[in-house]
Amino acid sequence: MTVGELSGKVAFITGAARGQGRAHAVKLSSMGADIIAVDLCDQIASVPYPMATADDLAATVKLVEDNGTRIVAHQADVRDRAALKTAVKAGVEEFGGRLDIVVANAGIAPMAGEDAWQDVIDVNLTGVYHTIDVAMRPMIKAGNGGSIVLTSSVAGLVGLAAPQAGSIGYAAAKHGLVGLMRVYANLLGSLNIRVNSIHPGAVRTPMVENEFTRQWLAEMAENAAGASSVQMDTIEAEEIADTVAWLVSDAGRHISGVTLPIDAGYVNKR
Repeated sequence: MTVGELSGKVAFITGAARGQGRAHAVKLSSMGADIIAVDLCDQIASVPYPMATADDLAATVKLVEDNGTRIVAHQADVRDRAALKTAVKAGVEEFGGRLDIVVANAGIAPMAGEDAWQDVIDVNLTGVYHTIDVAMRPMIKAGNGGSIVLTSSVAGLVGLAAPQAGSIGYAAAKHGLVGLMRVYANLLGSLNIRVNSIHPGAVRTPMVENEFTRQWLAEMAENAAGASSVQMDTIEAEEIADTVAWLVSDAGRHISGVTLPIDAGYVNKR
């Protein structure tokens, strides 16, 4: 068993099969947390790059177990509230009835898809609402307080988008997470449950490191009025996980209702 700052705590992470979600699972488990992990592990038609697979989720499970902590992993779609609730319930029961940390990380980036508006809103906004809604109930019941982190984007703080429906929907969904965060920070604050959003720039994950997304980023930078000279630095997923680990730990215990860019100053420079 790993002994660390988060020992005895349980973290629920969506989109955990790879990328940022896997990095969160590995980091939090290295600090002693047990993990409830979910991922769709399937393809959505409007998404032009390969999405995570069941083998990816199995790899996350092994990495967490290698850290000496426990993990309950399920294939579940954040768009399906009932499936998400079932996954959370199974994990909470396995780990003795408690849930302390939620990282609502699952997201897609069908940026150029003309028919992608509904998919990106359903996953990136409604899916996060479902995640909070099903996870806050066992958190409240356990009575231990906790921390909820919503993965937004720099596109949730500035008008970063191309003219296609999927790209506009992505920016709209990521802005919507700020509203969700602020509402739940107020609703849950008296229960000692903190809610914040993080806003990464371009992170080196399969969602970004593919031909489609690289081309989209290049075209967006070229066409963005007044912003073409601002370079967005790329960031490792493990660096995002380090920030989240700090935010959910006792070091972040006084922080709630905050939009936290992790972008090397991109939003400010823009």
